Amino acid sequence: MNQEHLNFYQCVTSLKTGFLKWKPDYDSAATEYGKAAVAFKNAKQYDQAKEACLREAEAHENNKALFHAAKAYEQAGMMLKEMQKLPEAVQLIEKASMMYLENGTPDTAAIALERGGKLVENVNPEKAVQLYQHAASVFENEERLRQAVELLGKASRVLVRGRRLDEAALSLQKEKSIYKEIENYPTCYKKTIAQVLVHLHRNDFVAAERCVRESYSIPGFNGSEDCAALEQLLEGYDQQDQDQVTDVCNSPLFKYMDNDYAKLGLTLAVPGGGTKKKSPNAPQDKGKGTPTVGTHADEDDDEYSGGLC
Repeated sequence: MNQEHLNFYQCVTSLKTGFLKWKPDYDSAATEYGKAAVAFKNAKQYDQAKEACLREAEAHENNKALFHAAKAYEQAGMMLKEMQKLPEAVQLIEKASMMYLENGTPDTAAIALERGGKLVENVNPEKAVQLYQHAASVFENEERLRQAVELLGKASRVLVRGRRLDEAALSLQKEKSIYKEIENYPTCYKKTIAQVLVHLHRNDFVAAERCVRESYSIPGFNGSEDCAALEQLLEGYDQQDQDQVTDVCNSPLFKYMDNDYAKLGLTLAVPGGGTKKKSPNAPQDKGKGTPTVGTHADEDDDEYSGGLC
């Protein structure tokens, strides 16, 4: 009898009752199931390892040890991941996170949810976004805003990658609000650039203008290189000047953003798809011109009030 089967035999023995033993020994059974799971895992017998983890979890539950039960369910999920059964793996990880919350360990619950999101990000982005957002809300409820906003950032990038731009715009707005709350103003500027790119890809120039206009209230934004670049971008987009838009989006400020947002900049096309030639009499110094930000938004405030930004 090899070691893993011996451990299973010991587990069953621990759970037996008799004349002198009125209650099953769940604690000993959980320990032995855990040893069996490790032995099966080391032997790369992942299906048996998963079953041992599930039995360990059940024994811990019967023993009212929720934290250890959650850990065992999470380990069972990892065995399913090794078997390439990702939907089932995520189900167990979500179950574990609920137990962590019930046990009063929300940080561990959020970390488990983030781990689940990473597992399925490439195969089921919609589920990954859900898991990241759930994890963010757990951290936010615990007033762990820095951890919450990092997970929202992961959700935003997955949404942009999947061209779910309406949802991405809302997610970015929430990110920016939290960064403003924790007074990380330079990151607010970067989120404004991401927002503007998302809105322009949504063909919503008014919402893009509004994002910039509202960002003037963020300390240091007005007069920053981010603000100047966005004003130039919106001016070029409004005037259908593809050259100006391309120049701004190829600047280091845009090119070295997170890859998903940099791609939005590199693929941004003005309405009509052509390049509008400037009049020879047009002023050459763009920096001295009157910024266009706010012109369209002022005209359409009633129509677009309560928009994404």
